[in-house]
Amino acid sequence: MKIGVISDTHGHEMAWQRCFDKYFADADLILHAGDVLYHGPRNPMKADYNPAGLVQRINICPVPVVIARGNCDSEVDASCLELPVQAPYTYVYWQGRRIVVTHGHTCMMDAEKDSLAAHYHADIFISGHIHTNVLEKRGNTIFLNPGSPALSKRDDHRATCAVIEDEGIRIYDIDTDEVLLEYKFNA
Repeated sequence: MKIGVISDTHGHEMAWQRCFDKYFADADLILHAGDVLYHGPRNPMKADYNPAGLVQRINICPVPVVIARGNCDSEVDASCLELPVQAPYTYVYWQGRRIVVTHGHTCMMDAEKDSLAAHYHADIFISGHIHTNVLEKRGNTIFLNPGSPALSKRDDHRATCAVIEDEGIRIYDIDTDEVLLEYKFNA
């Protein structure tokens, strides 16, 4: 099993492509935690801001992509994608693991996430929105935020994404390939 996890691409085509080329090309599935296309009025547009190009790359992606709607994902933008943008969350059952994906703007506090994770019996709860990384286990659930490959709000501004594999979860700096956070399933 290999699942690519990404969030907050905000229309930055090459941020998606770097993650795909380095980490997702051999994945079985890609989960996107929202804010796919639009950059949002508070976010800067970088040189690779190209929502139309990103739409094309997602539409021709050879790996299945599942997307949860973010607060910057408009219906007009989502209509360009040839797969559904699900709201307010998506639920995936993959090789015995229950995975809930939501953008996170409607459940910002840990207590809200804990409650939603418990309600859906989530083994892994994925969110985005804050553009910073989270990888921790609380109760029976692993909470993951892959950060953003396009508009990082980490103190060091590292562009990031995550990978879930049989042995665990890793969050990568997509520029250096450094593993920033890791969780091992059987540790």
